[in-house]
Amino acid sequence: MTKEVSILNTKGSAVGQIALDEKVFGVEPNLHVMHLALRRQLNNGRAGSACTKTRAEVSGGGRKPWKQKGTGRARAGSLRSPLFAGGGVVFGPKPRSYAFNMPQKARKLALKSALSAREEQLVVVKDFSTITEPKTKLMAEALKSLNVNGKVLIIADLQAAENQHLELAARNIPSVKLILPSNLNVKDVLEADFVVITESAVNELTERLK
Repeated sequence: MTKEVSILNTKGSAVGQIALDEKVFGVEPNLHVMHLALRRQLNNGRAGSACTKTRAEVSGGGRKPWKQKGTGRARAGSLRSPLFAGGGVVFGPKPRSYAFNMPQKARKLALKSALSAREEQLVVVKDFSTITEPKTKLMAEALKSLNVNGKVLIIADLQAAENQHLELAARNIPSVKLILPSNLNVKDVLEADFVVITESAVNELTERLK
């Protein structure tokens, strides 16, 4: 099944219709799979380089600090015991990978769920050919005409001739993020208040995800 939505130009006027495949843009959002995909993305971005030294790795501590008996103090064999300042760390972090995998079907379902959850905030545009110069003012006017505000995710092929000035025009607007259809991810879709997608990007995502 498909759902007909209007294709807008950057002036906010309808210039046609496009059928959104409900297998991609109209599925029942699966919260659990979206949560897993988001966790996977955040985990895969972690360096996992935190490292502490155990008592075996800390320099020094070879000499017994005081004799075993007769001082009235608790016995101690090394100043690098975790009990002392400057001693080793017990059960501290070591370099490790936090990454985990998800089946490809689950990753696709998560992305389809995220796009479907943004169904009411999805705006389809023909292209950004009206942005004829790399000027922030033109981009700001286009966003105002499209009636989108807050955090805006723009999904477009930045290499296409009709979008050649899009990247430079948008980069000075902190609330706007550009992304290629091939790099689309759950985190960016869920963080956006509005998702603006070009007609060609809709076709590319439909082909890849359905």
